[in-house]
Amino acid sequence: MTIDKDQEATILRYHFVEHWGVHTIARQFGVHHSVVERVLSQAGIPRVARTQRATMIDPYVPFILETLARFPKLSAARLYTMCVERGYPGAPSMFRARISELRTKPTPEAYLRLKTLPGEQAQMDWGSFGSVEIGRATRPLVAFVMVLSHSRHIFLRFYLNQRMGCLLAGHVEAFERWQGVPRVILYDNMKSVVLDRFADAIRFNPKLIALAEHYRYEPRPVAVYRGNEKGRVERAIRYIRTNFFAGRAWSDLQDLNAQADQWCESVAAKRAWPQDDTILVHDAFEQEHPLLLSLPDNPFSAEERVEVSVGKTPYARFDLNDYSVPHVFVRRTLSVRATVESVRILDAQDTIATHTRCYDKKQLVENPEHIQALRESKRAGRKHRAQHRLTHAVANAQAFLESAGARGYSLPGIVKAMEKLLDDYGASELVVAIDEALATGSAHTNTLRIALQRRRDAQQLPPPLRLSLPDNDRVNAIVVKPASLAQYDQINDDNDTQETTP
Repeated sequence: MTIDKDQEATILRYHFVEHWGVHTIARQFGVHHSVVERVLSQAGIPRVARTQRATMIDPYVPFILETLARFPKLSAARLYTMCVERGYPGAPSMFRARISELRTKPTPEAYLRLKTLPGEQAQMDWGSFGSVEIGRATRPLVAFVMVLSHSRHIFLRFYLNQRMGCLLAGHVEAFERWQGVPRVILYDNMKSVVLDRFADAIRFNPKLIALAEHYRYEPRPVAVYRGNEKGRVERAIRYIRTNFFAGRAWSDLQDLNAQADQWCESVAAKRAWPQDDTILVHDAFEQEHPLLLSLPDNPFSAEERVEVSVGKTPYARFDLNDYSVPHVFVRRTLSVRATVESVRILDAQDTIATHTRCYDKKQLVENPEHIQALRESKRAGRKHRAQHRLTHAVANAQAFLESAGARGYSLPGIVKAMEKLLDDYGASELVVAIDEALATGSAHTNTLRIALQRRRDAQQLPPPLRLSLPDNDRVNAIVVKPASLAQYDQINDDNDTQETTP
């Protein structure tokens, strides 16, 4: 409860002049006794210690103090359960209030105001800004934020994930924007920076070490649970939320990043410099810029690299979508190198496919040339299967096809027509017809058809009837090679010999 100055003066007058007690003043003026005690305490009168009444929690206080001494962070709810198991009959509300009084209050920690030299240090962190819907996918919207500790110049870039590729790309773009590199960059202990840590023993992510080696800066994680050590980037993220992102309209990620670039160079750069409000952040950055490390001759390759397995269909799955590859690379393990804009698929060091990166979900990202090549391969495969069937079932079919090709005939049409003749007349009849055609020098299917029909008419056989087989390539492509019956003739000859022997 708060009271105005007039009421405070009245309370003090009745206490000092009329010698009213605390509870008398509280009842007469309709305020809580703690309000009266606070007013008197502010006037220099110490609070009178009131005699504590015995409560049902008193027998459990020694146990509670002993437990809190061993486990200072143990919750009041857990302590209440432990006391109930030991016979405590009270309600949890009064129990929690008493635990708050018994718990040791931490000593407030004081912090030094840190100052950094120009070009010496930058601080980096991620900021979460909700999510965005892209087709059927829900992607997190995160901000890569890096701040120069001396000039407080901000670099801001939005991404749709916090994976290593985006972390590396953010560094490269920040250095390019500043045209320089700070000597030290402070980080949180995130996995993309620190893989393992025990006190001051740190195992860095090797990809970050490669980036730091390329740009010659020192990566430095702050102490665990000590976010205050990089408070400048933390405050910058809060500033971005309130001054840039709140209420902003944008069409896509490219538009949002374009607006972020413009904001960093205008609004954020024209704010007062915290160390001297007579100059702007832009002016402080101009003074700091010559002291930054110079950029190397070539930028760091900030591609995200993963290995993918291609199944029986010519697609490599990456980041919730399938990207096409040439069909000759099925059943292989390939490498994907992705940037924010593109996806490259490699076999060893050879790039076999390049696609625009898709942030939707369950999409087929295809190169029409890959699909067309697969279709043509299927057609050629069907032709080869038909030719294989002919040469396997009919011994002299290959010689007939070679003769037809030498005369310039279309081999696919010849193969297709010979397949029909094989189905209608059988392999043995087709062998005889081919021999006659080759003998006469006419390698055409019409010659075969005439010879087959003439032989059938001479044997007084009915015309051939085609069987309607199911539309199944595996059934239709079955090759049945005729077996030789010479062994059975030999058996018959042996039986005749035995019957004539006396």
